[in-house]
Amino acid sequence: MNVSASALSLTVADVDASRDFLCTHLGYQVAVAQDGFASLTREGAAVDIVLLRKGTDVLPPEQRDREAGGLIVALTVTDLAAEEARLRAAGAPITMPLREEPWGERLFQMTDPNGVVVQLVEWAVPDLGTDGTESAAVQVVTPSADDVTVSPNATMTGLAAPSRGSAELSTWTVEMEAGATGPEHSVSREQVWTVTAGALEVACDGRTEKVSAGQTLILPPDLVRRIHAPERAEAHVSMRSDGVASVPGTEGTRELPWAR
Repeated sequence: MNVSASALSLTVADVDASRDFLCTHLGYQVAVAQDGFASLTREGAAVDIVLLRKGTDVLPPEQRDREAGGLIVALTVTDLAAEEARLRAAGAPITMPLREEPWGERLFQMTDPNGVVVQLVEWAVPDLGTDGTESAAVQVVTPSADDVTVSPNATMTGLAAPSRGSAELSTWTVEMEAGATGPEHSVSREQVWTVTAGALEVACDGRTEKVSAGQTLILPPDLVRRIHAPERAEAHVSMRSDGVASVPGTEGTRELPWAR
């Protein structure tokens, strides 16, 4: 069998909306278009995409009312961070920010007006030493406005994390204004807090520890704690990147977005 080309066919409610999304943000061009149909192509190795309006009789009867769902259109690109910055500046609907998976895949996702998920991917290339074995690559992380999370009680600025180059650990800074008190919670991984300015009071196990600038507090995993700033304070925090938070009296866990 000699395959000369390949295409992915997507059934959507609004062909024009998906067509415009793919052409505007991802460089696709219209090869053929009719009412309820568009065939899109792009230079390079990208797969062609065919858009069909839901209900068209070219589809099997049992599939005519279904829409594309439960799938991801994945495109491998170079300089993934630059692509995310470009698309954010263009107002593209980024629904999963840049992140890195343990198996070496770096990615972010967008969702088009019909709910089709488009994922841009870049694979980490192992840095091989002179003996042919994989060696670690040095990286410098510069936080941006996208790495800042503001809550009612504190401001967190993400530093190292899987989405920003690290493989195992996450680090971030915390700023709290005088009088601010965080919610009672626990975290599934050990955390190390180093206060760099001011002081923090950490209530746990029926007692309160005051940690001043220059001191470090080690919080064991799953320990319920509440953090209060008697004065304006700043701290540097580190933990394993897979840690999640829990709030007493509620079900489920919560990710720490600045640590992902």
